[in-house]
Amino acid sequence: MKVLMKKDLRKVGKRGEVIDVSDGYGANYLIPNGFAVLYTADAQKQFAIEKEQERQEIERKTQEAKLLAEQLKTITLEFTASAGRNGDMIGTISFKKILEALKKDHDIKLDKGQIVEKDVIINGFGLTTLKVNIFNGVIGVIRVHVSLKEKK
Repeated sequence: MKVLMKKDLRKVGKRGEVIDVSDGYGANYLIPNGFAVLYTADAQKQFAIEKEQERQEIERKTQEAKLLAEQLKTITLEFTASAGRNGDMIGTISFKKILEALKKDHDIKLDKGQIVEKDVIINGFGLTTLKVNIFNGVIGVIRVHVSLKEKK
């Protein structure tokens, strides 16, 4: 039986491949579980249509990510922090606070997993930049400025 793989299945085949399998394996496992469909010309056309739609969706999301990266260039998030006796900042500005401020002030939703530089610690006054992978390799930069909190 020839089947067209809809999903990758280890040791069987990758998505889009046409493979020969035994009738029982194809009819009782691959097709009912959504790993494959019976190979026909119509199935091949349908797969080509789905692949084109996916390509267009990825292209659309990439364009949106590029626009968001341009928007991020114009944004500087402002934070204030207290200073210790020797003038160093007390505490740090966490990724969570940065992402919350980005969502609250600019309605931009990113998650912590998109931050590229995990080892950056914002524990000093001044300007710091964070790189974020917005989508599929499109990198944006979040600028964070920390200033001294005014004493009352």
